[in-house]
Amino acid sequence: MDLQKLQRVVVDALEDIKGQDIRIYNTVGLSDMFDRVVLASGTSNRQTRALASRVAERVKAAGGRVVSVEGTDSGEWVLVDLGDIVVHIMLPAIRTYYELEEMWGSKPVRIKLATDRSAARRAGADGEVETARTAAKRPAARKAAKPGKTTKKAASPRKSAKRPAPKKRAVASKVTARKPTRTGSARKKAAKKPAR
Repeated sequence: MDLQKLQRVVVDALEDIKGQDIRIYNTVGLSDMFDRVVLASGTSNRQTRALASRVAERVKAAGGRVVSVEGTDSGEWVLVDLGDIVVHIMLPAIRTYYELEEMWGSKPVRIKLATDRSAARRAGADGEVETARTAAKRPAARKAAKPGKTTKKAASPRKSAKRPAPKKRAVASKVTARKPTRTGSARKKAAKKPAR
């Protein structure tokens, strides 16, 4: 299988089960055993096992060869050996501790993830130039493009009749008489006076 196609199959399989922080590194000059290292994180042991299983299934379905899958017992660090590509799926704490990016990360491979592709399509950054024809295909543009028609429907007579504004209630201002507060010296004088 072509290396680029295998790489795409692996990344798509990891994205299917929400693999996090997917990184690919070119190891051609660093190792003779494999050409790419793929690192991904899972949120739990169960997810790391599921990610490894999905990668193996997808590669087999695409006609690739899975050499071995190791580490499924604990699920903290699962390695999938695909010959030209080695996939490391780890828990975030294990990934931070071993820092494989420091060892293999000298040549990162740029690959568009599904989230990048969907964001690029929404932003129009995928290189497609919007013409009058493509703009007319959008639902909002179709409605606005028809001359002589308004986008709002005619309001029914019941809804168009304005309701009278609610009457404002007069708020009576209540003035409450406050007793003057006594200061400390006034309290002492009041306490010294004998009761009559």
